[in-house]
Amino acid sequence: MDDALERARAFAAAGADGIMIHSRKKDPAEIVEFCDKFRADDKDTPIVVVLSSFNVITDEELAEHGVNIVIYANQLTRSAFPAMQKTTGDILRYHRAKEVDLG
Repeated sequence: MDDALERARAFAAAGADGIMIHSRKKDPAEIVEFCDKFRADDKDTPIVVVLSSFNVITDEELAEHGVNIVIYANQLTRSAFPAMQKTTGDILRYHRAKEVDLG
């Protein structure tokens, strides 16, 4: 945490447009801790959070801890994958795309 905060403060001091943070943990506590500690010293530099592993926290809760932008990085791909698998299966089953065309 200390290293991440030190780097973020250095980037902000150097003129970074924002600080992007991410965590592999399933719990948002690490992100919340970082945001609270960073915001204690820097009220202005935008914080961007990439949500991929932890999914229980809301945009509003993140905003309460100083987050300005939330990126949902993998959710669309994860939700599209089952549909792509079904479409691929149908193409293989029918040996053509007619049955899977939506138009």
